[in-house]
Formats: sequence, C-alpha cells, structure tokens
Amino acid sequence: MKIISSKVFPGKNIYSYKKCIRLDLDLEGYSEIPSKEIDGFNQNLVSILPELTKHRCGIDEDRGFIKRLTEGTYLAHVSEHVIIALHNMIGVEIKYGKAREISGDHYYVIYQYEYMNTGLETGKMAINLINSLINKEPLDLDMCLTKLIEILRDEQLGLSTIAICDEAKKRGIPILRIGEESIFQLGYGKHSKTIQATLGSDTREIAVGIAQDKLLTKELLDLHCIPVARGMKVGSKIKAILGAEDIGYPVVLKPQFGNQGKGVIANIKDQIELSDAYDHLIKDYSDIMIEKHLTGSDYRVCIVYGDVVAVSERIPPFITGDGISSIENLILQTNGDIRRGEGHEKELTKIKIDETLIAYLRQKNYSLKSILPQDETLNLKDNANLSTGGFSIDYTESICSENIEYCKRSASAIGLDICGIDLLCQDISKPLNEGGAIIEINAAPGIRMHHNPYSGTKRNVAGYIVDKLFKDGYEKTPLVAITGTNGKTTTTRLIAHILAIAGYTVGMTTTDGIYIDGKCIFKGDTTGPKSALAVLMNKDIDAAVLETARGGIIRGGLAYDVADVGVITNITQDHLGIDEVETMEDLAKVKALVGEAVKEDGYVVINGDDKVSISVLNRFKSNLIIFSNNKVNEVLQANMRNGGYGVYIDEGDLIIQKGFKSETLIDVNNIGITLKGILKYNIENAMTACATAIGLGIDSNIIRQGLMSFYCNQNPGRFNMYFVNNKRVILDYGHNKDGYNCVLDGLKHIQHHKLIGVIGVPGDRSDIDIFEVGRCAGNNFDYIFIKEDAEKRGRAKGEVADLLEKGVLTSKFNSMNIRKISEETEAFKAALDLAEPEDIVIVFFEQSEPLVEIMRRKLDEVKFQALSAK
Repeated sequence: MKIISSKVFPGKNIYSYKKCIRLDLDLEGYSEIPSKEIDGFNQNLVSILPELTKHRCGIDEDRGFIKRLTEGTYLAHVSEHVIIALHNMIGVEIKYGKAREISGDHYYVIYQYEYMNTGLETGKMAINLINSLINKEPLDLDMCLTKLIEILRDEQLGLSTIAICDEAKKRGIPILRIGEESIFQLGYGKHSKTIQATLGSDTREIAVGIAQDKLLTKELLDLHCIPVARGMKVGSKIKAILGAEDIGYPVVLKPQFGNQGKGVIANIKDQIELSDAYDHLIKDYSDIMIEKHLTGSDYRVCIVYGDVVAVSERIPPFITGDGISSIENLILQTNGDIRRGEGHEKELTKIKIDETLIAYLRQKNYSLKSILPQDETLNLKDNANLSTGGFSIDYTESICSENIEYCKRSASAIGLDICGIDLLCQDISKPLNEGGAIIEINAAPGIRMHHNPYSGTKRNVAGYIVDKLFKDGYEKTPLVAITGTNGKTTTTRLIAHILAIAGYTVGMTTTDGIYIDGKCIFKGDTTGPKSALAVLMNKDIDAAVLETARGGIIRGGLAYDVADVGVITNITQDHLGIDEVETMEDLAKVKALVGEAVKEDGYVVINGDDKVSISVLNRFKSNLIIFSNNKVNEVLQANMRNGGYGVYIDEGDLIIQKGFKSETLIDVNNIGITLKGILKYNIENAMTACATAIGLGIDSNIIRQGLMSFYCNQNPGRFNMYFVNNKRVILDYGHNKDGYNCVLDGLKHIQHHKLIGVIGVPGDRSDIDIFEVGRCAGNNFDYIFIKEDAEKRGRAKGEVADLLEKGVLTSKFNSMNIRKISEETEAFKAALDLAEPEDIVIVFFEQSEPLVEIMRRKLDEVKFQALSAK
C-alpha cells in the first residue's frame, strides 16, 4: 500500500465540518483482501496498537473495530483507525475518519487533524506500520511515536493562545490563523485584532524591547520610585565579584536578556559560588547582570490594560523524600502527574533533568543518586517559573491596594498593555516598600497559571484580554458567500455595489480578480479559499462578498467558519465527471456547503424555481429567503407562511414579502442590469442580490438605489455591449449551455439582421456538455466562428473545437457558415470583418481585454463607443 497524494482542508469542507486531511491510497492488489486473510495481521496489529480496542467503529459498540477486524475489514478502513489511534497515543484527541473507494485499488482516507504537520506525518506512519505488518518487517513504534511527539511540540499551540482563541469564539468572533506560528487574527477586516500568545495589536514593540532588557527595566522602574532589587551589569568575573561585594551577598546572577527563568542562578552566598556560577553562565550568555538576592515568596501579577486581573504565588518545583528513592526517581514520580506535560502543553510542566538542575543539586550537596531522607522537602530550583516545573496558587484576593498601585505604575512606566510582573515579598498583602521588590516585567506573559492554578480560584485572564482588545464591543464584518452554476459573478458584484452604497468598504472575490473598495488588487480566477483569506485578512474592509466556486470548495474547503448569508443562485449540469462529482446529487452536496456554513441566525438565499437547489433545503439550519419568478411558487409560499422572507416578481414588479406583509421594491424595467427588462436572467440575479441584502439588514431604499444604479457596463464580461461602425458587439463569459441560452434569450429582444457567434467552452467540461453548447449555438446563430481557450484544461489542441462543431452540425446548421479559428482574437477579427451594419457579433470569451483592445484600435477608422445601457 502506498500514498499517492495528500490534501489538507483547514476549514469546513465537503467531507466534514472539522479540519481534515485526505490521503489518496493505492492498495497495490489488496483492495479485495480482508484483514483476516492476511497472515497474522489482525493479531499483530492489535498487539502493537492496543489503543484500537477503544474504537467503537460504525457499529457503535465496545470493541467495535476489533469485531470488524475479526469479521474481516479492508486496509483503507484499517488505515483510518490506525491514524486516529496514533494521534490519540500522542495526546491529540481526534475521532473522525472515513475511507471510500475511488476505483479498483485506489481509495481515499479522510481523517480529522489538529496540527497539520503532525497529521500528515501520522498518515505516513500509519501506512508504514500497516506495510510492516503485511511484509512481516520490524518497525520501532516507540521511535515512531517519539518522532511524532517532536513534530507535535514544534507546532503545538500554547495554552495561553488556545485560551484567548476559545474566549474569542465564545463571543462570536471568528478566528484566522496566520502562518504556522501562534499568530491569530481575531475577527475580519478593519475591525480585527492580531494576537501572538498574549501579545496583542495594541502592544508596542518598544515596550516589549524594554521589558526584555532586565537591566533597563530595573533602571526605569527605579526612576519611577518603584522598589526594585539593587543590581548592575557585569562584563567579567572580576566585575561580578566586585559588584557582589558592593551589593552584599547573597546575590543573583542572570542573563540581562532572558525569559522563563532560564539561566537564573539565585542565592549565591560567596565568591566561590559566584565564580562557579559565572563560569557556567558565560558559556551560553554574553550579557550578564548581578542583583541582590531577596528572600520571600515569588508572586506573578497579571496586568491587562492597566487592571490587575490575577495574582499567583509561584512555588518552585520540589520533591519530598521517602528514605528509599533517589532524587532522580522522585523527580520521575513527580513528572508522572497527569497534569504535567512537555513545555506548555498542560497546566504544569515536567521537571527537566539537565545540567542546570545537576549544578543546583551539587550546590545543595546532593546528586541525582542521593537518597532523600523521609519527609525531607527539597526545592529543585531557586526560581518558580511554571516553564521549569513550578506551580501556582491563586492570591488575587490578597494583594493590597498599595501593591496594585505599584504594579499599575510599573506597567505604565514600561508602556505595556498586557504584562506579567514578578515580585518578591514576604506577604503580598503588605506594601512592597516594607522589604519587597519588583524583580522583572514580562511581555507576553503566560496565563495558564491563572487559568489552572494548583489551588485557589481560576481566573479567566484570556476573556479579560479579549474584552479589552474589543473594548467598544466586537463590530462584526458582514460576510456573504455566493455559489451556484450561473449568475455567481454578477450577483457577487451587485451585492458588493449595494453594500458600498450602504457605506461599507467591501472586499470581493470573483472569477476575474480580488477587489478592495472597488480596486482590483489581483487579477485572475479568485474564487477559492486562498483568495477569500486575502479579503478577510485585509485591514481596510468592513464587509466581505465572496464568490465561492465548486472547484475551490472541493480542493480547499471554505476559508471561513460561518457566513452571515450563504447564497446558491442555481445548480445546473456543469463540471460533471470532474473531481469525483459524477451526478447532479454530488454537485448539489458540494454547493450546499455554502448554505450549511451559515450562522444560526443568518440566512440562506435559495432559488425557489430551481429543483436541484430546492432538493438540498433540508441540509440548512439557518433562516431561509426564497426568491422566485412566480409568486405562487409553493416553496416560496411555504417559507412566507412560516414567517420567512420571499422575493418574487409580480406583474413586472420586484416584491419583498415577510410573512403576510409585502412591499413593492422596484419595477424590473428600472433595474439597471436588465436592459429595461430584456435580460430575464439578470432579473433573477437582481432578486438574488436583493434577498441577500435583506438578510444583511440593508434598508430597502438602499437596495432599490443599488439595483437602479448598477449597469451591464459595470459588470465586466457579462453582456457588455459595444458599437463598432454600426455593428453591435456583445462580450459575455457564458461558459455552459444554460449561460448561452440566457444570453441568446436576451438577444431575441434586440433588433438585428444577422447573429454571428464566436463560441468556445473551457476544456474541463464533459464531452456531452461541450457537444450541447455546440447544438445550442447551431440552433440560434446565422454564422459561427469556433475558437478554443488558450488554457486547454487537459484537452488536446482542437479537441474542444471538434466537439463544438459536431454539436453545431446536429442542429442542421449550414456547414458553409462555420469556420474554426482556434485563436480567440483572430476569430473575433474574422467575425468583425464578416459583420455588416445592424448585425450583432457575440463572443463567449476567455479573455475580454484583448478583444476590447481590438475594438479600441478601430478608433483610427471608425467611431467606437461603449453603450451606457441607461
């Protein structure tokens, strides 16, 4: 068995609402061989992975998967369960997975992941494990798990980051991860905030720099008359000794720039100890400082935007002797506490046995092999940082008002909005100036000690941080996602136009580019999740309108969690036979994802006249807005009877109705993109945009204004009309039979002599779809020029043109009136040359700009004018 390819879905996708990875597998001859028929496979698999006994599998009973193995299941299904088991064994709790046949030996496995690199490596490891059992080759599982754990630690989020993101989600604030580090955007657009652990958008870089310099921090606090431990920088061992004599023993030696208590050597009592400490420290640090060692309890005070929100006493890691066990074994026993993990993965950190610890024990006249007497307690560090194995006790209610004031002034002096202040004193309820001092100030302080103290009250610091980041409340950015077969781009542009009139700065993705406030920042087909992220992360926008195409949904899922409004314009036959979408039911399920990923109090806009769109209504949990050309449409009427919205046409007017209350919005002849009612399909697009605006709460007067003021020439590539020497030219992006029919229906209402078509279809359509476009063209045009797209999308040169020609000829079209000119611009020039005054030339184009340029060049010989269509 081998992996053919892998694909990562970081958001909702067609397989699951969870983050997923898809592995495509080649079972290499094992597709028809059940596990029970592979010699020793089942027994050895369960022996090496007893975790599998916990899997209930699809039959939902204890040891369900073991029952499946015994009955005989297949390797793709086994792969799914092994992947989940390996995740669980390294502490990543995932449950979802499924396996499906593609064809023959080709299967895919979908499984949930929490961390991408860990998830991908786990998939590879599972396949290697299964292959080793089949081939009876040894595999060191412990080594594999160790490798997985190392990968996990490299990308695992800290508890502080997780807590802040969770609190944002509770408040309905969407989360976007930026890159693979612990940087997140909370919210969309101009109202968003960025965090990295507890560093926020308002944290000043210069303040972080000051806090990182412990000596500068000390000097600054001293200037503000705040108690600090006396100290100085030492550039040599001699200067350290002289400094200690000046300050007076005991002293502390530590890096000038450091964090998490690394390199701190405290309670140095004499010159010999100082000399040894300096030699040890200078190996790793070039900037070293010395300060007076103070006695007392170690406290961490958390400041958020000038408020003291949590106080913890930090206790150094310690062990208690039993008169039998060595210090090393006692440490291992302590690390066995399920609350302890590596780094910041759990509320407590395992005590690391390293050179620093060994040197500390030596200072205490102990070694790792020493037997600690019964009931004797031994601290293992002088500092109480959680990152070195310490733990915390909540003292928030005990801190006195004087110390609160000292801490507030300290944060203000440094300029930090969020910080952790470390202080030493005998009693936090007594003022610092009675023998205590502030030791240092930490930017990006860890907050797990406050959220999960060893004892005392839990403090929701993360929630406080989120509330202060959005101190005026979170102002949501309206998000609309539009999918369907035809009309997506026009509807997207019209919705963006209405929102712009309503005062929003709109970010928009379409088939021709990404737009911010009406300006194109990137040209191309931008209807996938990456383009959507470009809008959602843009700091200028306060509304997002995202055209969301079938291909982007299948290949990357959705870039967002939920939308305010999800739109499905229609679902007709298109792209079948591609990306495992074989039937209309398959296609409907793909596009339905846009409607499924809508807020509970949001709206799904659905075409009541489209049977396939109606077939997926039961998949939606949000409110519905149904639009229809027919006011007696049963789906429309049922939704309104239930108190919902309907948008429909009645005697030439566009009507909005909620429940039994209706409002006449506009005469369809006054809707700009309908060309005085000629373009029937744009009446439908206008209803879709109107319904969406209603779902967003836009005032009906603004909706009316938007529909009246948006014209075809503001909708690039969609029935754009030009005059060239009394010849009418229409450019349209119609790319399937339904698109052609809609445009041709509009042309019937425009007076003309000959109708000349320049036709083509993208290559990623089925043969029958391309053939039917040709037949449609043959039934409507007087002359036809067949061209091909420059991007063949997997087709051989001339293949699409031949299929189109066959379709044209089945309509009994005069073969003398057909010409095949593969290059689009050349075909257009030939059509223009053939056309006479009062003729219409329509081009179903791939690239409109070169065609417009050809018409511009005619300015030297003819008058050229774009039709305003007003």
